[in-house]
Amino acid sequence: MRTTLTLDPDVSASLERWREARGLSLKAAVNEAIRRGISALEGPPQPPREPYRIRPWSAGRLLMENVDDVAEALAAAEGEGFR
Repeated sequence: MRTTLTLDPDVSASLERWREARGLSLKAAVNEAIRRGISALEGPPQPPREPYRIRPWSAGRLLMENVDDVAEALAAAEGEGFR
């Protein structure tokens, strides 16, 4: 069967790297990728993962009110000798 595929740039780049690493033709690489993808889709569904939780941590009080000036922030944190 002949058909035309338009691949997203990231998919194309990944497929090309994978194809070159295995020494496959483009046709063989696309067929293998589609076979593997269909097998994964037909397999049992993956159980949902636990959501990632971040524990808050206090870094202490803020020493500067305005941190827009990076040089000023570094001077306050490291002293004037940072330059």
